[in-house]
Amino acid sequence: MTTLECISPIDGTVLVRRPALAPDAAAATVARARAAQPAWAARPLAERVALVLKAVEIIGTQTDRMADELARQMGRPIRYGGEFGGFEERAKYMASIADSTLAPMVIEDSAAFTRKIVREPHGVVLVVAPWNYPYMTAINTIAPALMAGNVVVLKHATQTLLVGEHLAEAFHAAGVPEDVFVNVVLDHDTTSGLIAARAFDFVNFTGSVGGGRAMERAAAGTFTPVGTELGGKDPGYVRADADLDAAVEGLMDGAMFNSGQCCCGIERIYVHESLFDAFVEKCTALVKSHKLGNPLDPENTIGPMAHARFAATVRAQIADAVAAGATTHLDPLDGDDGGAYLSPQILTGVTHDMEIMREESFGPVVGIMPVANDDEAIALMNDCQYGLTAAIYTGDAEAAGGIADRLQSGTVFMNRCDYLDPALCWTGCKDTGHGAGLSVLGFHALTRPKSIHFRKG
Repeated sequence: MTTLECISPIDGTVLVRRPALAPDAAAATVARARAAQPAWAARPLAERVALVLKAVEIIGTQTDRMADELARQMGRPIRYGGEFGGFEERAKYMASIADSTLAPMVIEDSAAFTRKIVREPHGVVLVVAPWNYPYMTAINTIAPALMAGNVVVLKHATQTLLVGEHLAEAFHAAGVPEDVFVNVVLDHDTTSGLIAARAFDFVNFTGSVGGGRAMERAAAGTFTPVGTELGGKDPGYVRADADLDAAVEGLMDGAMFNSGQCCCGIERIYVHESLFDAFVEKCTALVKSHKLGNPLDPENTIGPMAHARFAATVRAQIADAVAAGATTHLDPLDGDDGGAYLSPQILTGVTHDMEIMREESFGPVVGIMPVANDDEAIALMNDCQYGLTAAIYTGDAEAAGGIADRLQSGTVFMNRCDYLDPALCWTGCKDTGHGAGLSVLGFHALTRPKSIHFRKG
């Protein structure tokens, strides 16, 4: 029997240990979910929506538990209070557009013809959720999938096994049947085997590029649609006309919050040469004010990375960059233990020949480069295999629009970053994947169109 363990980054001890389902048991679990789907889809849409919102409400009464789970499992400081704000916002927005988005698109309804396009649920949706924002990323798909009439099988990351259990408890307490929302513990081989056997009708994966490739390989030849939101190396650009203080505050929050473990966090910044020195100086002063330590202490603003091996990757990138000529601007903080507790870092003198400006770091480090103009900034921002978000800080919306048209990115921000608007499609390009989450397109991804063409008389 395979056993999965969550190692707490707080002290390196085993926090959670759960047995993974054997392949036969996993297949039987998914089969029960499939058998429950027609009755769930037959319920009125308003009823399905109400049950999902009730589950969200239950989670809202347990935000202390949410914050504690996050601190112990993946290291986010308890002072930030969990993820309920975004969790609730996303579910409520999808509920608000469910009726209009899922309504038939009527082309003709006359005495001669009825012609319309209806949307039907896929059936069984597998949600493979990541550990870095374990509630919000999961609800992105869980809420619209259930509202649309699908059943959901949730496989949460090993680092956040308790989050999957918490979500299942809340949905079941709200009245969603146990076979309609199923939380499972699976190893990689069993997951891939189920996908290859067409156990699922839609797979939504958020995680690494390697994980996304594994999902697509497992689904190859099955025609099972796979939605992916994978890595990022998101850039920020500070134009000469930017509000410097706002750019510093926004971009450093985007780079350092959650110990930099954000799929849409800022990992590289390009600053107009006229502002470069002042920008670096202000960023350095701001990040120096952070306090690194145990995430259960409300005084600490940065906790450990989710696992010591993630911190080791970032340290190696920094060391390689320094060996190649980069300059560090921050001394180690008192809490840095050489393991999971990693001090934030700002680097200048970086180039795109360095891994730290090319490969995802997923940690509290950012490289900053001067640029002469928009064209140079755009070329550098696009010089990357990822394409999730990009941020432009400027006082000129027209100029930002022209830059946005030229950027290879799923989302382009102006004067903000590291944010997900549920009314807009969450998507990416290049190695970031090709999913379509939230917004009306999120419902479209979780349903299939059916055309109705009736000739009367």
